[in-house]
Amino acid sequence: MFNEESVLPLLVERLRGVLDGLGEAYEVVAVDDGSTDGTAARLTTVRGDWPELRVLRLRRNSGHQAALVAGVLRARGRYVLSIDADLQDPPEVIVEMLRRARTDELDVVYGVRVDRSRDTAFKRWTAAGYYRLMRRLVGQQVPAHAGDFRLLSRVVVEALRELPERSPVLRLVVPWLGFRSGEVTYERQQRAAGRTKYPLSRMAALAAESVTSFSAAPLRVATWLGLAGVAVCGVLVVVAVLAWFAGATVTGWPSLYMAILFLGAVQLLCLGLLGEYVARIYTIVQGRPAYVVASDSAAGSPARGIPDGDVVELADSLR
Repeated sequence: MFNEESVLPLLVERLRGVLDGLGEAYEVVAVDDGSTDGTAARLTTVRGDWPELRVLRLRRNSGHQAALVAGVLRARGRYVLSIDADLQDPPEVIVEMLRRARTDELDVVYGVRVDRSRDTAFKRWTAAGYYRLMRRLVGQQVPAHAGDFRLLSRVVVEALRELPERSPVLRLVVPWLGFRSGEVTYERQQRAAGRTKYPLSRMAALAAESVTSFSAAPLRVATWLGLAGVAVCGVLVVVAVLAWFAGATVTGWPSLYMAILFLGAVQLLCLGLLGEYVARIYTIVQGRPAYVVASDSAAGSPARGIPDGDVVELADSLR
């Protein structure tokens, strides 16, 4: 959650109704991603009447993916389900996702959007382009139109814990792991309250992070562009030599100007792509954690109603 004070009452009403209706033990890990409004205070108030609610506060706004990873890795149930607070993904679908996981013995159940008519045309177009690109880079195992509304079994969570990445893009990493998976379709709703926290700039950043963190394809593109530039230069050299032999040695500035522009553009593009990877190496060398936990309301106590054998404790608060 990031500045979701206005939607919290609606979220609590619907989510608690669904989870209480399951008739079994559960916990809700609410990750406050450095909110600056009254989200943290309202969560504390709700927790007084909802003992299954667990509040995980991050010291600063670490970003959607980092906050998502923080919640998934600290959740303690046999199944872990992630859902955004804006109610665009209906909590009522959780019942079907859990039923499918148990009945079909699935480790991953994706919530797949079958109707995005409530989204703008631009949002639908960019989302479709993102998933086409990811399926091309990662493989067809990446489900189309599946966001971060998914159910994971404990074995998948433990596999994620073993990954060396500090802040993996779960939309790509979870399908890449190769666990037995299924899908549950639903209609995406309008945001229940408040404003979106995922503008175009953040969507573009997610796409860039997805590509650079999961594929070396951009480096290969740079290589092919470099080879194409060398080939063009070779052709120009041959043309120049033939012109010299033919006596047409007067050269015009447009050809030289265009050649310099072409080669300069290829070099700059290649340097930019290489710079993306150098930046990631620099970040890793720094060793900064993807998120820092300020407080955890469940620290030192087992999850309510969950047997001790199902509780997984973390060795530290930094990852």
